[in-house]
Amino acid sequence: MQHKPYSKDDFVTNPLMFYYEVTQACDLVCKHCRASAQSQASLDELSTEESFRLIDQVALFPRKPHLVFTGGDPLKRSDLFLLIDYAVRSGLTVALTPSATPLATREAFERAKSVGVQAFGISLDAPTALVHDSFRGWEGSFEKTQEMLEMAKSLQIPVQVNTTITRRNFDLIDEMASFLAYFGGVMMWSVFFLVPVGRGLDEERIHAEEYEIAFAKLWHHANTQPFAVKTTEAPHYRRFVLRRGGHPLDVPRPFRFAKGDMHNPETFSRTQHRAPLGVTDGRGIMFVSHNGSIFPAGFLPLACGRFPKDSVVEVYQNHPVFKSLQNPNTYKGICGGCEYRFVCGGSRARAFALTGDPLESDPDCCYQIGQDPMYVGR
Repeated sequence: MQHKPYSKDDFVTNPLMFYYEVTQACDLVCKHCRASAQSQASLDELSTEESFRLIDQVALFPRKPHLVFTGGDPLKRSDLFLLIDYAVRSGLTVALTPSATPLATREAFERAKSVGVQAFGISLDAPTALVHDSFRGWEGSFEKTQEMLEMAKSLQIPVQVNTTITRRNFDLIDEMASFLAYFGGVMMWSVFFLVPVGRGLDEERIHAEEYEIAFAKLWHHANTQPFAVKTTEAPHYRRFVLRRGGHPLDVPRPFRFAKGDMHNPETFSRTQHRAPLGVTDGRGIMFVSHNGSIFPAGFLPLACGRFPKDSVVEVYQNHPVFKSLQNPNTYKGICGGCEYRFVCGGSRARAFALTGDPLESDPDCCYQIGQDPMYVGR
């Protein structure tokens, strides 16, 4: 049965993407880790039964969101595959973000596929071991990540590669795109732009003007490479795309590729290379932490309730923070008056991290209101 694409009309009723941080435990010490992950699980981590009940609630949204099991390293949870199996049997489409550690074995990948995982999110921050391993805090991470990409490709599991841009790798964007194209098997390249939370507080962001340089490179690769390109915590890429004749209101389809598509670039439609619908923190996105705390996004640690006391459906649909984030007319400063606020809206997480107010303007955008006087943002 074909369902209509997720649209802006869905923003107020259910998210497109639901992230469940099943654990904070991880054996890596990544320099920009949002979760400030630790080697052992927290004592207040949701139990198996509580996690089942959370999944039950996620399945109650009017239209079921994509569910991403993330962490920490989700492979550190002994019941992970039980949770995935339960989610799939509940009718949810599931993705997994394993960390590049010895736990990411072929056996684990095969088991993930057998219980219904539709895609992997694998982090790779540079095309060289020197830079990537310095990000990840473990010599050998680059080699392990390549092994994971090879395993996923051989198992025909679509992969989204996640790259976080900081001062460390800003000059390596083109090299990274070439590496991914040469490596093959990549469905989507999701380029994250640093939000100073967790251990990321100690990392250096690029300047607002440098975002525009990065966007130009990403737009070039979006139109020339065999994989799709999107940004995370840089929604002003959509404004950049619009100004160059692209259309930013297409829905990302991260798990809907026919078997074999990722091995055949000719099967990718051009819409998969466009910037996605105006999804951003709390607006099409929802995040629940390892202990049930409910946030608008993983990079926006503004607690809006706690499961199981609070319903995730009720919070998404009615909590004042979510309601304000879902309405760009509530945004302040330049973001609030910008022609592009309904397709961009700025990073709410970065606004919160740097100003303390999630409705303030994104400090890392250099666009000025009125540069496109003929554009109507909605």
